[in-house]
Amino acid sequence: MDQARRLKLGAIFFTIFWIGGMLWWSGEYHPAYIILLAVCGTIGGYLWYLAMRWVFQHMRLLPLNGDQGGGREAR
Repeated sequence: MDQARRLKLGAIFFTIFWIGGMLWWSGEYHPAYIILLAVCGTIGGYLWYLAMRWVFQHMRLLPLNGDQGGGREAR
């Protein structure tokens, strides 16, 4: 599994646990509140993904342009 895929899975887990944690902490289970937390959690997960991708690219743990190399031919 490459680093980019791990980062995406980490963002998905972050989103799921953030939404679950906010639901558990608040104790409110109204449909509107659940939808609001799901939207906020998705935005938060995406922003977390962008921030971590930027950090990992500058630490040179991810390729700068998203190219995985190894097998792609130049045209």
